[in-house]
Amino acid sequence: MTEMLRGEYPRPQLVRADWLNLNGVWNFEFDDEAAGEREKWYEHPSFSRTIRVPFCYQSKLSGIGDPSFHDIVWYHRTFTVPTAYQGKRLILHFGAVDYECKVWVNGRLAAIHEGGHTPFDADITDLLQGADNSIVVKAVDYSRDAALPRGKQYWEETSAGIFYTRTTGIWQTVWIEPVHDLHIRRIRLTPDIDTNEVSLQAFVQGWDTRAKLHLKSVISFAGQVVSEDSFSVTGKDEMRRIRLHDFNDHGLGRWWSPERPNLYDLELTLLVDGEVVDTVASYFGMRKISIEDGVVLLNNRPYYMKMVLDQGYFPDGLLTAPSDEALKKDIELTKEMGFNGARKHQKIEDPRYLYWADRLGLLVWGEMANAFRFTETYAGQITREWLQAVERDYNHPCIVAWVPLNESWGVTNILVSPAEQQHALALYHMTKSLDMSRPVISNDGWELVKTDLVTIHDYEWRKEVLADRYSTVEQALQAKPGNRWILVPGYPYEGQPLLLTEFGGISFQKGNQEGWGYSGASNEEDFERRLADVVQGALASPVLQGFCYTQLTDVEQEINGLLTYDRKPKIPLEKIREIVQGR
Repeated sequence: MTEMLRGEYPRPQLVRADWLNLNGVWNFEFDDEAAGEREKWYEHPSFSRTIRVPFCYQSKLSGIGDPSFHDIVWYHRTFTVPTAYQGKRLILHFGAVDYECKVWVNGRLAAIHEGGHTPFDADITDLLQGADNSIVVKAVDYSRDAALPRGKQYWEETSAGIFYTRTTGIWQTVWIEPVHDLHIRRIRLTPDIDTNEVSLQAFVQGWDTRAKLHLKSVISFAGQVVSEDSFSVTGKDEMRRIRLHDFNDHGLGRWWSPERPNLYDLELTLLVDGEVVDTVASYFGMRKISIEDGVVLLNNRPYYMKMVLDQGYFPDGLLTAPSDEALKKDIELTKEMGFNGARKHQKIEDPRYLYWADRLGLLVWGEMANAFRFTETYAGQITREWLQAVERDYNHPCIVAWVPLNESWGVTNILVSPAEQQHALALYHMTKSLDMSRPVISNDGWELVKTDLVTIHDYEWRKEVLADRYSTVEQALQAKPGNRWILVPGYPYEGQPLLLTEFGGISFQKGNQEGWGYSGASNEEDFERRLADVVQGALASPVLQGFCYTQLTDVEQEINGLLTYDRKPKIPLEKIREIVQGR
C-alpha cells in the first residue's frame, strides 16, 4: 500500500507539521446483501477488491469505475504507527464520507458519522495494538432516497438532465495526526477592518482546571511580525481581539480582495505549565462583506460580483479533484476569464479549493448540497450537516455568502407550505446566529422568504428581453422567470440588493461530448455572440449588483460550460474575459 494519492495537507486552516496520510490503495468490498455488520467483517476483514482512496468507487480514478447501485461498501487497510508518535494521542480524520459511516480500529468501534460532505475525527489512541493496526470503514449511501441531502447526485443509475453520477463512500483525504492530551481543537477568526482588529477564538481539547495553560499568538504579514500576544486559557475556549498596527486603506494597505488577496499568517502555540505542547499554523484575510442602503459592499466599497456557477465535478474523479493542482487550475481559469467569484453549486467544496481561492483571490458562495423532498428526517439531517459546514469553512476570507437552499430543492411546496417556509426561515436564522459577518440567501433562485440578498435565476437568452426585465426593481420582481414567484407572498421586498445568480447556460458542443443546455450555439462565432448577448443584457441593468453565469465547465450530459469537461476553453479565454468585463 505504497501508492500515495492527494498528498497535500488536507486542513489548510489548522496545520500541524506531523501527520500521516492514509490515502492510497485500500481493500474494498460491496455489501449488497447487508451482511457485513451481521457477520462482523470489521473483526477479520477479507475483501476481494481494492480501491484507490480518496476516490469513490463510481469514479475511474478509484480503479473500479462502476456507476451502478451498491449502497453499502466496506474499506480496510493497515497502518504502522511511527515511532515518533509514541506517547501522543492519535486522531484519525476523514475529510468526507458519503453518506453514513462506521469506523472500527482493530475490530473496535471508533466513530459513527452522518453527512456526506463534512469532516469528522476520532481519538483512536486507546484502540491501538502496538505499532501495526487495522482500520475498517463501512459506508452506507441511500441511492434512491430523494429526501437525502445529496446535491447533484442522481437517484437513478444513469445520470440525466441536471443530475450527475453519485458518490458513495470515502471521497476526501483520510489521515492521522499525533497530538498532546491538551491541544488546540479548532480556531475561529473574525476580521474587523473598521477597527483594524481580528477576533481570535481558540477551542482547547482536554482542558483541565488543574493545568496552567497559556496561548501564544504570532501574526505576520509577508514574513514580518505585526503582532505578538500571550494570554491565559481559563476555559474550553478563549477569545481575544488583536489590534493590527498597519495601514489598511486607500488601495495601499493589506485588506483582502480578489484584486489584492492579501493574507496574514498566524502561528498559535499552546503551553502547559510553561512547556510547549501544541503548535498550529493558520491564516486569515482582513476582509468585510456588507450591505448598506441596499448596496453590496466589499471592504466598505460598492462591489459588483461577476461570478460563474461551478459544479465542482471532474471527469475521472467526480466530486474528488484528481489533484490539488486541478483545484488551483479551476480558480486560475475562472479568474483568467474575468470573473471575480464562483458559486459552488450543490456541493460543500474540498477545503483545498477554498485555500486556493483565499490565496489567489476569488469570492466564493458556500452552498449546501440539498435534498429534493421534505420530511422531518430530512430537516434534521440537513440542519446538522449545514451546522458542520459553516463551522468548517467560517475562517476562509474567500467565502462571502451562505446558501443553505437552492431553487426550493427539498422544499418544493414552500410557496404554500407553512412548514417548509419555517424550515427555510430556520436555516436562514440559524446561519445568521453562527455568522453575522456574511449575507445569507434563504432559497437562491426564487420563492425566497427572509433573505439578505434577492437572487434570481433566469435563462432568458435574448439581450433586449433581459435588459428590459431588469431595468427596474419592480419589473425584476414581477417577471417570474420559470413561472416562479421571486418572493413567497407574505415576505415583502425590503430593499435588498438584487443579483442574477443563474443565467446563460448556452450549450455548445466542442469535441465528442454530446448533451444539452438552456439555449444552443451552432459554432464558435454563434457561441461568442450569444454569450455577449446575455452578459451585456445583465450588465445593462441599473438595478442588478452582480451575476453568476451558468457554467464553468461541461459536466457529463451538460454541454453548457465555458470550458469543456476536461477544462479546454470553447473560445479563447481573452474573448470571454472581454465579454465578462464589459469591454
